[in-house]
Amino acid sequence: MIIPVRCFSCGKVIGSVYEEFKRRCEEYKKAIESGEKPKETPKEILDDLGITRYCCRRMLLSHVDLLKDAAPYE
Repeated sequence: MIIPVRCFSCGKVIGSVYEEFKRRCEEYKKAIESGEKPKETPKEILDDLGITRYCCRRMLLSHVDLLKDAAPYE
């Protein structure tokens, strides 16, 4: 549904970096689709945001935003 505020495994706060991560990953995807060389990879984005633990990286990389799909079903 929505990104958890904290990592399930270690408890580090990760909810605050999700929007920035999502925005930069969309730029990465657009560059790949248009055949250009992307400025940074998802690995470099996570490194820049300070997400170094693999459990926290898993939380951001594997998240699927389903809020818009579930919202009509109050």
